[in-house]
Amino acid sequence: MENVLFKISFPAEFHAQTAVEATMQLHAQLAAAGRRVEDISRITIRTHEAAIRIIDKKGPLNNPADRDHCIQYMIAVPLIHGRLTASDYEDSVAQDARIDVLRSKMACVEDAQFTKDYLDPEKRSIANALTVEFNDGSKLDEVVVEYPIGHKRRREDSIPLLVEKFRTNLARRFPVRQQQAILDVSLDQARLEAMPINEYVDLYVI
Repeated sequence: MENVLFKISFPAEFHAQTAVEATMQLHAQLAAAGRRVEDISRITIRTHEAAIRIIDKKGPLNNPADRDHCIQYMIAVPLIHGRLTASDYEDSVAQDARIDVLRSKMACVEDAQFTKDYLDPEKRSIANALTVEFNDGSKLDEVVVEYPIGHKRRREDSIPLLVEKFRTNLARRFPVRQQQAILDVSLDQARLEAMPINEYVDLYVI
């Protein structure tokens, strides 16, 4: 359980979670500097071998499944819009020509240390580092994120967001009284650990 990775912040393939988080920081920096995505000449994605093997994808992306396994797409959308949601993989968003223009300017390069740390059972990092360069030759400082929100090394950051995600998804499925019954037990560790599993699962029966 200590090694469980919770997908909290973005609906993105896990090897891209840190890349999207880094991109959100870069989006804010672009806005603060008065830069546009059209000013970008190159984006270097320093990453680990698994990401290159699984989600470094060139060429046409024909559907949402293609798009959520393309690290370049998952960087382009938040760089443009400052968000990445499930609906951002749909055709209505993907038809934005700026996305493929940005994808064509991206290059993934393997960092041997990132790969080593990814495979290290004591670290299990999922690192990505992004550098944005502009047409005028200037560039932003590289943004590095080694561990995604939801990783065991970021539990303190993760738990409030995970609880909020839990509340949101309960609200999509259950009446208010049932939501509260589930929450009352789920957020009380002593009570939860003492409750027989069949009684807990029964709380979810509609």
